[in-house]
Amino acid sequence: MFLSEAEAEAALRDMRRRRDELDRVIAEHQLYLELGRRLGAPTRATEPAAHRPATPDPMSGAGIAPDRPPDQARAGEDLVAARRHGRALVAAAVNLLHEAGRPLHAGEILQGLTALGFDLPGHDPVAALNTRLWKRAVPGGPLKRLGEAVYAPAEEDEDLG
Repeated sequence: MFLSEAEAEAALRDMRRRRDELDRVIAEHQLYLELGRRLGAPTRATEPAAHRPATPDPMSGAGIAPDRPPDQARAGEDLVAARRHGRALVAAAVNLLHEAGRPLHAGEILQGLTALGFDLPGHDPVAALNTRLWKRAVPGGPLKRLGEAVYAPAEEDEDLG
């Protein structure tokens, strides 16, 4: 009646694999919706329900319980709050760079942001932060990229020149 250790580990591996697949599908759908909103295209929610194809519920019969409460999942979908958080994160990173008085690696910036209470999701938070900083290290932006994941405030170049 009870699972052996090997059977339990195999079942866990299978459930984790299915959870990863669901996470990828969810992320793709969120990106699709965001792109549609940016382009001003009508979403499928505006179509009459009778014309919409039935979407299978990935959770039904899968035997996988959600790993976070529904209110937290909805909070991640709030694009306005996400953008506000992203701007605050970059502003805090720029402040950390000013306080340090020298260029910092994304890993060092992450340590400072974590101490300030910021949290970056994902398997590799340093890579996630590096991506966010890299996107803001453009002409006219608040940051200057000096090397692989190394950043300084953009106005430092103006002071040197």
